[in-house]
Formats: sequence, structure tokens, C-alpha cells
Amino acid sequence: MTRAPLGQGAAGTRDEEPRAGLWRNRDFTLLWTGQCLSDLGGAMVDLALPLLVLQQTGSPARAGLVGTAGLVTTLVCRLPAGVLADRFDRRGLMITCDVLRLAAYALLGWAVVTGGASLPVILAVVVAGAAATAVFSTAEHASVRTLVSPGQLASAVARNEARTYGVTLAGPPLGGLLFGLGRALPFFCDALSFLLSLAAVSRIRRPLQQPRREPAPPVGASVREGLRFLLGHPFLRALLLIAAPLNMAFTGMIFAMTLALRRAGVSPFLVGVAGMVFALGGLLGALAAPALQRRLRLAVLVTLLCWTTAALMTAGALLAGTITAAVPLAAAVFLGPTANAALFAHQAAVTPDHLQGRVVAGVLLAAGSAAALAPALAGALLARRPPGPALLVFPALAAAAAMTATLSKGLRSEGLRSEGPGTSAAP
Repeated sequence: MTRAPLGQGAAGTRDEEPRAGLWRNRDFTLLWTGQCLSDLGGAMVDLALPLLVLQQTGSPARAGLVGTAGLVTTLVCRLPAGVLADRFDRRGLMITCDVLRLAAYALLGWAVVTGGASLPVILAVVVAGAAATAVFSTAEHASVRTLVSPGQLASAVARNEARTYGVTLAGPPLGGLLFGLGRALPFFCDALSFLLSLAAVSRIRRPLQQPRREPAPPVGASVREGLRFLLGHPFLRALLLIAAPLNMAFTGMIFAMTLALRRAGVSPFLVGVAGMVFALGGLLGALAAPALQRRLRLAVLVTLLCWTTAALMTAGALLAGTITAAVPLAAAVFLGPTANAALFAHQAAVTPDHLQGRVVAGVLLAAGSAAALAPALAGALLARRPPGPALLVFPALAAAAAMTATLSKGLRSEGLRSEGPGTSAAP
């Protein structure tokens, strides 16, 4: 399997670029800015959609059905999205996905205005949007390696993490405000965000993948090739075994903490404040991630972060049902982006470009599937046990990830072979 020489991507990305900083990397900044806007639109709609279904049908169960349909669609489409991202032009794929999402949410906004937003219409839009988002996000992840130099990878992934937490802070309140002003407004604004994303992606100059010198294998063989590389690479196997339980721990802990606070009689306002504190902790952690990565080797960094997260989550579980539990959990969320940035930046560095989409899709599928199970697990545990003992399951998952990081030869060997967390290592 061929890959670009160390320090050079498909378009001749130079090693000296880290000195200039990511903000002077025009193409990455265009992609990042476009995704800030579309992610903000998505966060607004995530709040507005259940409100719309509740208003239309009066059924919380149907509102939950809409959210589940989007989540299941994303998981089902993840592996096919990886094949598409490796087989076709990634810029063209992202532009096509933005056009589809723009049309879908503009039509939903119009349906709301005209009174035609029935449940089947809403479900159709959610499924189409989720499928397009699965393809877009996989292609975007796979493209980062060609837009930045090896020394910028960790900072680029950390900046994407900051984007995620930033829109989590701003999107839901803005979505609620717009929905109150007019039920169609969040959907029209989401459509506008996809138009702006499309404009940004269209202006990227560099190719988003290396030239393909061999014809693509059949789809089934292509999926097997990607999974074989993912499961056969020691570091990538470790990444799967760390990312899946760690994501499940974070998702489940935050969801369970929210339920525990409400059951303890904490006001909805304070529960909302706790949610904002969690998101703020993640945002600050993403901003601090590059500095932490420069000071510690990959294996040491990830191992330390996982064990510290397990300890902080344990403290949060023991304080469950009180607002003070938000403090150790916010500190744990602060560490999450650094672990993600270190692991996913190294994944991008060790994976050949022609396999990026499929490897990214496999990792996101594993991590996303585990996270999707977390709310159901949290609800089941809280229905049968007091909050303190119930929530200890999630720090135990973080401890399992920490144990994998501690014992993994794949993680240690890659950390020793790289000159630093942001430096590429040959597979």
C-alpha cells in the first residue's frame, strides 16, 4: 500500500506549514468554517425537530421515533459512506450532500409554512439528511490529511473537536429562540447553513484525495479491504478498543447525570446550566488539546487521560443527583477532546489515503454504535438502582479504555516511533 512521503500530502503539503498556523491554511479554514455553520444549523434543528413533532402530534414517543430514525440511518450508512469517500471525488461528494440537505430542509421549512409537515414528511427529511450527513462527515474526516501537514494533524482534529462543542453550546438555545419566533425558521436557517457550507467547499483549491492509480475493487471487496486494514493494524485495533467504551462512557454519563438531577428535583434551569458547563468544558479542552499534545507522547497522553477520566467520572457518580456532580464531570469532558484529537490525528497519519474513508467509517461506526446504546443503558440502570451505584458503570467503561491504553502494544509502539503526538509514523 502506498502513501505520501512523510511531510507531504497529495498536493505537496509542506512540513513548514505548522509554523504558519492553521488559520493561514486557506483550504482547511474554508472547510472548517463551512462546517461550523452547517453544524450550527444541525444543532438548531436537533432541538427544533422534536418540538415540531410534539406540536404536530402531541406524542413524545413519535418525537423519539424521529430522533432514532436519524441515528439509525447514520449508523447504517457509515460503512457505505467510507466506500464512497475512497472511491469518488471527496469534494464532489460533499457538494452533492450539501445540495441534498439544503433541498431537504428548505422543503421541510416550506411544508411547515404551508401546513404540510406531516410525520411521514418529517421522517423522510430526517432520513435523507442523516444519510447525506454520514457521507459528508466521512468524506470530511478523510480529507483532513490532504489539507494539512503531518505536524498540523493533531491541531486540526482538536479544532474540529472545538467546533463540535462550540455548536453544542450555541445551537440549541438559538434553535429554541428561532422556533419560538416562527416554527419554520430553524429549518430555513439550516438550509441556509448548507448553502454556505457548499460555497466554502466549492472554493477549496487542493485535491481532497491522492490520485487513484488502480481501479476500485467491487463494493464488497472494498469494504473487506478497509476492515482488514483497520483490524490488522495494531494501533487502529487499539483505537477501536479505546474509543468505543470511552465514547459510551461520556455519552451515558452525561445523559444519566441529567436524568439523576431531574429525579432529585433540581430545576430545569440548573439542569440546563449543567449541560452548558459540560459543553464549555469540552470546548476549553479542545482549545487546550494542542498544548497538551506537544508535551506528552501519544501513549502516555492517552493512558493518563483515560485513567484521569475514570477517576473524575467516579467522583461524579458518587455525587450523582447534586449540582456539584457537574464539576468533576465537566473536568472529565475537558480531557475528552485531547484524547480524541491525539488518537484520530494519529489514525489519519498511519492510514494510507486510499483507505482513509473506510477506516474512518469503521472507527466512527464502532464509537457511534457504542454511544447510541448509552442512553438506553443509563435509563435501564437508573430505573433499577439508585443513581450513585448505577452511574459507576460508566467510569468502569472509562477504566476499561484506560486498561487497554495501558496494556496495548500497538499504542505504545506507535507512540515510540513517532517524534511527537502530531508527527506522522509509517505503518
